[in-house]
Amino acid sequence: MSLRTSDRRKRNNRISYALVFLVLGFIFSFSYRTLGPGSETQQLRSGIDSKEEGFREELIEQKERNKQLTDEITSKQKAIAEVEQTLSDTEENHDSLVKEARSLRLLLGVVPASGQGVRVELADGDYDPAKQNPNEYIVHESQVLMVVNELKIAGAQALSINGQRLNANSSIKCTGPVITIDGQTYPAPFVVEAIGDSDALHSSLTLKGGVMDSLLLDNIEMKIEKQKEIIMPALRDDIQG
Repeated sequence: MSLRTSDRRKRNNRISYALVFLVLGFIFSFSYRTLGPGSETQQLRSGIDSKEEGFREELIEQKERNKQLTDEITSKQKAIAEVEQTLSDTEENHDSLVKEARSLRLLLGVVPASGQGVRVELADGDYDPAKQNPNEYIVHESQVLMVVNELKIAGAQALSINGQRLNANSSIKCTGPVITIDGQTYPAPFVVEAIGDSDALHSSLTLKGGVMDSLLLDNIEMKIEKQKEIIMPALRDDIQG
């Protein structure tokens, strides 16, 4: 081999090595810029991670805030429910007291009364004075009181006898064929009127073995009628006193 050929071959090898090193250097440089600590990719990835971390923190804060708001709403709803219940109880108590006061006024007879009810007529039985004892056929105070008390038990709101309003302390006394109610005298027949549930009042008097059967056995004539409306005035001042 000639010296010239050998030199040419060495020069070509150096050129090849130089090209290889140049390409490798370019690759290393590019890789470093792309993947190195200060590379744009790394910076981009770091920015994304930072944003994700920020989103996570914001989401956690939002969840905590939502929980606080939920607890606050629950607390306020509970407070509102308690206030509503208090108002409801107060209203119910008020209504109950109003009804009770009205019932007492009706019972005392200090206010007029009206409504459905029953009309009960008690009359002396037919008898022969020459052969039979009149006391066994005339209406006595105990029999009138039996009717009045039964009607009270059955829920009568207001009562009257022969048009005279009764109160809680009314006195009924018998004097022969007449009865005296709070100082006022009335002859038979005696008409007892009661305001209340007409069905309940009627049923209480007509129960088998009850008031009506007892009075019929005592030879007292008794009639019971349901009334759609009964009107009773308040007690007069002179009677109340």
